[in-house]
Amino acid sequence: MSRLLRVKPMSMLSAEANERGEHTLRRSLGPTNLITLGIGAIIGAGIFVLTGQAAALHAGPAVALSFVLAGITCAFAGLCYAEFASIIPIAGSAYTYGYATLGEFVAWIIGWDLGLEYGFGAATVASGWAGYFNSLLQQLGIHFPPRLTATPGTVLVFFQDRWVPLTSLPPGTGAAGLPHVTALFNLLAILAILAVTTVLVIGIKESANLNTAIVFVKLSVVGIFLVLGVYFLARHPHLAWSNWHPYFPPSDGHGNFGYKGIATGAASIFFAYIGFDAVSTAAQEAKNPQKDMPLGILGSLVICTILYILVSTVLTGLVNYKLLNVADPVALGIDATGVSWGSLLVKIGAIFGLATVMLVMLLGQSRVFFSMSRDGLLPKWASAIHPKFRTPWISTITVGTVVAILPAFLSVGRLAELVNIGTLLAFTIVCAGVWVLRVRHPDLHRPFRTPLVPLVPILGILTALYLMTNLPRITWMVMIAWLLVGLVIYFGYSVKHSKVQKLARAEVAD
Repeated sequence: MSRLLRVKPMSMLSAEANERGEHTLRRSLGPTNLITLGIGAIIGAGIFVLTGQAAALHAGPAVALSFVLAGITCAFAGLCYAEFASIIPIAGSAYTYGYATLGEFVAWIIGWDLGLEYGFGAATVASGWAGYFNSLLQQLGIHFPPRLTATPGTVLVFFQDRWVPLTSLPPGTGAAGLPHVTALFNLLAILAILAVTTVLVIGIKESANLNTAIVFVKLSVVGIFLVLGVYFLARHPHLAWSNWHPYFPPSDGHGNFGYKGIATGAASIFFAYIGFDAVSTAAQEAKNPQKDMPLGILGSLVICTILYILVSTVLTGLVNYKLLNVADPVALGIDATGVSWGSLLVKIGAIFGLATVMLVMLLGQSRVFFSMSRDGLLPKWASAIHPKFRTPWISTITVGTVVAILPAFLSVGRLAELVNIGTLLAFTIVCAGVWVLRVRHPDLHRPFRTPLVPLVPILGILTALYLMTNLPRITWMVMIAWLLVGLVIYFGYSVKHSKVQKLARAEVAD
């Protein structure tokens, strides 16, 4: 058992961080790229998709407080991520940090868990992207075959010249007499993932520059939504007060609504924050990781938390929370203002914005597998670098192909819940890792230091575990099943090929 808990030596990590050459990842990202990489991942599904669902299903208008609670949890974890990223500027994020502090077995669990986080995360966003893209097409008079625009079994009705989910019809509107179809699978989501995968194969610098440009467009769109929404609510204050009352809807007895619903809502939208930890997966491609990684992680987290609170407050003021369980809630909100060009602009911004989230999620997933392969825990093909593009191209294509299947058949809500439990588990391990590293290596040079250790790591662990307890039982079952599959691979392949295990065997032989 002690061999399974062997840590990866800091000397080995330092050597990997300083590698150069055509078989290594290209260091081309500056501080602006890293901050926008985080914003690109954070500002997306959280604002454009999950805000509405969390309000409709869990918290009501108090969803803004759910974002506050989730943001506080992320702040604890973000400080721990920032310290690790400055010490160990290696692709792999929580996987690498766990390997350096808690041992190989824990590292494998978290690396495999990150597959659940990033892979299902990209799939969640692809499903939301498809909803906005289809809404835009219909607004322009283009009707994509409705059976290919939603997950299997979703009933769509033709209402006001567009196909919409039956569940999104306004209260009191009967579906009798309306044309309806049952969806087969979400082809639009598949095409979105495949397109983003192609961009990632071409190169990290090109991907980051595209992301930076789109982020500025996306932030502009969010700003326009806030301006239009606040102006409309200022002219119609009775609408806002009506939609915000009651601020804490009566509890349904199952952990939703009421004060308990704030925590349930925070757990359900935690996916919205996974962008800041995805920044750490690009550490090996940063020009000055010791200085710029903490800035990218914490800067993007602060900016996005503020925007989440503002958008969720305005959205629930414009539209009654009961109507927000749709794939494109912000578009629904802007429609309520009656500004037709604003609706078009928000949908375009959401389409581009969600694309950057997919880009960062798939980038993170392929970089984690790259690191695991370099350590011998996955086959060598996962760390193969393209000679021209200098990207882990086989890993990227493999991940993209598998992930493309998920949103075709699973709903946004179910996908997001699966991502959340993976994210929270990763946060728990990273917070524990910082505490362990402070004890084992107190004199290690730390360009960025997490304040108030061990208080901050302990609070990070406790808040993450608390939110995990508020997730549905099915998410725990899926995570356990996922980890069991991972353990079969670990004991069947990884233990035999692990570089750290080979080093242990060599030390015993000597």
